[in-house]
Amino acid sequence: MKINDLKEIAKKYRGEMFEKFLLTKQGHPGSIYSIIEIVVALYHGGFVRFNEKDNRFTDKVLISKGHATSALYPILRDFGVISKEQWINWGTKKSPLRIFGNTSIPGIDITSGSLGHCIGAGAGMALHYKKNKIDKKVFVIISEGELYEGSTWEGLLFAKHNKLANLKIIIDINNLIILGTTDECLKLNPIEDKIKGLGIKTKTIDGHDIDQVTNTLYEFQTIDDVSCILANTTKGKGASIMEDKKHWHYWNPMDEEQIKITREDLKK
Repeated sequence: MKINDLKEIAKKYRGEMFEKFLLTKQGHPGSIYSIIEIVVALYHGGFVRFNEKDNRFTDKVLISKGHATSALYPILRDFGVISKEQWINWGTKKSPLRIFGNTSIPGIDITSGSLGHCIGAGAGMALHYKKNKIDKKVFVIISEGELYEGSTWEGLLFAKHNKLANLKIIIDINNLIILGTTDECLKLNPIEDKIKGLGIKTKTIDGHDIDQVTNTLYEFQTIDDVSCILANTTKGKGASIMEDKKHWHYWNPMDEEQIKITREDLKK
């Protein structure tokens, strides 16, 4: 698929998710909007392989920041893993879709939400596939706030020790957690130096630049070891009212003028 097509898909998904936020009056738009280009590149770029015969994905995607898992729902709908009816009903009628993802939802590979778990869980999956010679990759998307968790570093050490080439880690660095900026709460930088210091192949990119995301995913496909992409992003990307604002970690009530402005922003 062409890069311009992926950009248009990302724009469409932001708009569709906004309408769901309005409908459900809940969600985490800041965190979802910061990873839209990443998940679009993974799935629509063909890095996450799809088995049309079984109507399921061959590879695993774990969204460690579980409050952003719903970024995958329009993707799962477009691949036919969940039905259009299930998508339409979300927020109005009975539907399996939830604000936080869980394994009762087709296409969701882990129940997440408690932060700091998915590198460890993903490494366990990847080790199983490696030892049993199963051709599956595991993509794990975490927030940089999860670097506050010791379990994240334990998972990285375990993955490196076992040379898990089938484990691909992406860290969404939007520089904000619920309490404020990561620099104010507990400095993490230089993140790249710390992860490289573990012997892990690491590269920093613009997480909203589809070209950079796809090119780096292609580059890292051939690395015979665990790898990590550091994606610099903007919390609430695409919506001027939300961008770089910590309180938009959660959904906030909006008046008609704010809704109008945001709808126009998301069309640009």
